[in-house]
Amino acid sequence: MADKTPDFETLQIHAGARPDPATGARQVPIYQTTSYVFRDADHAAALFNLQEVGYIYSRLTNPTVAALQERMAALEGGAGAVCCSSGHGAQIMALFPLMGPGLNIVSSNRLYGGTVTQFSQTIKRFGWSARFVDTDDLDAVEAAIDENTRAIFCESIANPGGYITDLDALAAIADRNGIPLIVDNTTATPYLCRPIEHGATLVVHSLTKYLTGNGTVTGGVIVDSGTFNWSNGKFPAMSEPEPAYHGLKFHETFGPLAFTFNSIAIGLRDLGMTLNPQAAHYTLLGIETLSLRMDKHCANAVKVAEWLERDPRVAYVTYAGLPSSPYHHRMAQICPKGASSLFTFSLKAGYEACVKLIDSVNLLSHVANLGDTRSLIIHSASTTHRQLTEEQQIAAGAAPDVVRLSIGLENADDIIADLDQALTAAGA
Repeated sequence: MADKTPDFETLQIHAGARPDPATGARQVPIYQTTSYVFRDADHAAALFNLQEVGYIYSRLTNPTVAALQERMAALEGGAGAVCCSSGHGAQIMALFPLMGPGLNIVSSNRLYGGTVTQFSQTIKRFGWSARFVDTDDLDAVEAAIDENTRAIFCESIANPGGYITDLDALAAIADRNGIPLIVDNTTATPYLCRPIEHGATLVVHSLTKYLTGNGTVTGGVIVDSGTFNWSNGKFPAMSEPEPAYHGLKFHETFGPLAFTFNSIAIGLRDLGMTLNPQAAHYTLLGIETLSLRMDKHCANAVKVAEWLERDPRVAYVTYAGLPSSPYHHRMAQICPKGASSLFTFSLKAGYEACVKLIDSVNLLSHVANLGDTRSLIIHSASTTHRQLTEEQQIAAGAAPDVVRLSIGLENADDIIADLDQALTAAGA
């Protein structure tokens, strides 16, 4: 038993956390500092030359943030991790070392609306582009890849519809083409799904959601599997000499940690998408109860989804935890512990009934977030996916007659009672 690898429930509490060497404090302290005193001039030079690992300036590295990075790498089974200021920041940080003008990514069309906008509009300013495809159509994914493609991007459990992605199939395509698979694992969390075990190269999260779990933090993280060959000729930022570090080659020098070091030494240095230490502390506290919360989230979601599916006012429910879902069969392969608690349902009465429903809830909170302890509700077509065309909304699972739920930790019967009275009000 002495050599036993700690289980998830142990890692979510202990990974990255050690008694503070100065005080013996058991909980990870909040190191609220911008800078760190160097031992001497040689020590400072070694840190700035990436010849020694340590703390320089909190835009790059901070002990509280480092503890969170170590915990996330452990929970996802990665070699390293880099935290940043938001989930959107994590997506740009993940792409930054891979991309350049004229290059593209192939992306799932079932994504959070803000990500669709980021990929379809904002990244054009860098000279990058995205090709959106239905990732259930593997031939379409393969056909969209060309000599300028540098990544495939998807969500493990897609927001808002809760669709489960066949990560193994996408990883096989990415591997054949010598490009990384990047998976947003926000909705699933590493408790329900570990994309690296299915062949993902990089995993991104919005720390804002289930990982912190209580709506107090905005943050993001990228976890690097440490297994990708960055020296295959497609990724010069990783394999070629870096002028800012006197010709250092990241992959040759840092091996499995090449992406992690590059994202800190260049990404955080120049993009400045830094996670503050207090936010990291809150997230560390949240992660300590992640498995307990996700079990409850999933159990509540199943009960609410089953009730909605039986309700005559509801056209359909998209929850993958229901046997009727076309994605239910993927649970055993991708997320055997549960399908999370994010899903949508369609009202037979259409758009206006959706709006009335939103305005009639009492217990549920009408907010643009998910993964909270509280149950949340939103009409995606008029909010999070508002910038998209109706065709894009439908493809993303956010049609005008659809409402998105993020089921919280309240008593499931109370959630159902609130939805029931709101549905009645919507039909009045």
